[in-house]
Amino acid sequence: MARYTCSFTVTVDVDSLRQLLVEVLQSCNLDIIYDTGDYMMAREQPGQVSFSKLVTVEVLIDKTTATETATRLNLVIKNEELPLQVDNHCHQIFELVNQAIIENRHWQFVEV
Repeated sequence: MARYTCSFTVTVDVDSLRQLLVEVLQSCNLDIIYDTGDYMMAREQPGQVSFSKLVTVEVLIDKTTATETATRLNLVIKNEELPLQVDNHCHQIFELVNQAIIENRHWQFVEV
């Protein structure tokens, strides 16, 4: 099972963050399948890769340490594929999501 994790601290209020995350994940061709406010799960759209390569993205919005100007995000990006190659499909989606988060113009990074 391929699994990649990362954490970001971004400067945006918690209320706006959820909607911005939805837009970022959708821009990466991921469908939101679960959203509780502080936890979000998105899945890659089927049809372009085999079922075992379909990527799931889990985002935890850490509201316990959030301030009015900064919020911490923890991401887990995974699939059922064995990571036999360094540049496997899951890693490619991991890089795509990271780049989309980094390049989002609605927030700035405090810490990566």
